[in-house]
Amino acid sequence: MWTVIYIAPNEKVATKIKDQLTAEGFLVKIRESQVSNQFEILVPKGELGEIHEVLTKILT
Repeated sequence: MWTVIYIAPNEKVATKIKDQLTAEGFLVKIRESQVSNQFEILVPKGELGEIHEVLTKILT
């Protein structure tokens, strides 16, 4: 099952995060939010703990 880990303000930011997570070996999907022009970054639920650690480093 896929779960949203981050909502990016635009497609460029979402793609950058996806590329960095993919380079670390994670499966990542991007989809446009139905609420606004934001983009959701989704990952497999089983990898949340590991991905959270890497995502924190990417965003800081």
